[in-house]
Amino acid sequence: MTSHQTGARERAIISTACDVQSQLELDRRLWDQGFTRRKLLAGAGMVLAASLGSQLVTARHSYAAVGTGNGKTLVSLFLRGGLDGLTTVVPRNNSRYLEVRPGIGVRDSQLLALDSTFGLHPAMQPLYGYWQSSQLAFVHAVGSPDANRDHFASQALIERGSATLTYPTGWLDRVLEADGPGTTFRAVSEGSTITPALRATSGAISMRGINSLVFSNPSTNMATAMRSLYTGLDNPIEDLMETTVRVVAEAVPVRAVNPNWVQPPAYSVDPFGEALADVARLVKANAGLRVATIDIGGWDVHTNQGTTAEGQMVDHLTNLAKNLAAFASDLGSRLADVTLVATSEFGRRVAENASGGTDHGHGGLMMLLGGGVRGGQIHGGWPGLAPGDLRDGDLAVRNDCRDVLAEAAQKTLGLGAIGSLFPNHTVSPLGVMR
Repeated sequence: MTSHQTGARERAIISTACDVQSQLELDRRLWDQGFTRRKLLAGAGMVLAASLGSQLVTARHSYAAVGTGNGKTLVSLFLRGGLDGLTTVVPRNNSRYLEVRPGIGVRDSQLLALDSTFGLHPAMQPLYGYWQSSQLAFVHAVGSPDANRDHFASQALIERGSATLTYPTGWLDRVLEADGPGTTFRAVSEGSTITPALRATSGAISMRGINSLVFSNPSTNMATAMRSLYTGLDNPIEDLMETTVRVVAEAVPVRAVNPNWVQPPAYSVDPFGEALADVARLVKANAGLRVATIDIGGWDVHTNQGTTAEGQMVDHLTNLAKNLAAFASDLGSRLADVTLVATSEFGRRVAENASGGTDHGHGGLMMLLGGGVRGGQIHGGWPGLAPGDLRDGDLAVRNDCRDVLAEAAQKTLGLGAIGSLFPNHTVSPLGVMR
């Protein structure tokens, strides 16, 4: 590499680091002012929507030709805010747990039995059948070894799959690079912007639902007019318009596949339920979906965490379980072709705080749902809750989230070598997939 190339690369890294730091600071300020992540996303990148239609589809590149995928789909669900794994999958017969969580600890008698060590919060009942049928699994004490207690830095590290914030691509970008080209709906972010895990050159599109992919003026000449208006422009707008026109056209057969809104277990009529229903429609319509991402916020439970009767956690877990059960039911036999992996940026402190909640911690919980999952098991190592086993009062990270993500991607999509998915990390699968 020449000195000129080295200098250019260093400048690019510095520029990336500055951009990342600026975005993190903006996110923190908005969070402190009461903005949710959904509000943040909803206000970004939608300026041209009024002139194009009711939904702007963003993409850097898109593939119209069908690739050589295996017909399976990986769904990445990010639980923003820091899921309390110790309330979701609870240590049983553990006096230390109730000692440090006297107000919010879930009693053994209330749990759905998983194994001799753990039980499931009763609000997760809709998913319990999938545990019993070996299609649902968990990994406890999991996280990124480089994560800290900062929401946005920890999220960025996990979504990049790297030890530094300067890495330019997301881990799902690298998955798609290994998987090869595909259809227009090869990679979808359900939301107003493309999630950082896909934010590079993967060909991902972002959308707020299949039903929104229509022109506000349904003239048969709209597509021709849009192409004529923007053709020849020497900037990304031409590609953007071409992608928008194509996606709107290709959404028509997908919209013909109706989601399971009525038959139980039905989706909630909220952004999370609607996003899952959209993904199921893409799968059932054989639209060539390889990777989909969904966000759900609200897991930052510093106060009023509650137990099983009321509180933030029972509300969030009830909604989570209801919608995931609806998703699995909606897919039916196609669940065999789908793996959903739920991740959060970190776990919570082991001890409850003075406000009836939990603060930011380290070791967290991951969940896997799908036909290829080695379910009915809690995978990986468990450090325990004894004072000497904790990391600064937190559940220690015994299992690396990158190992879980890599195995799920490889086994679901049929990838070959996966050494390049996570830079400077040697993947050690935990056996979470069949």
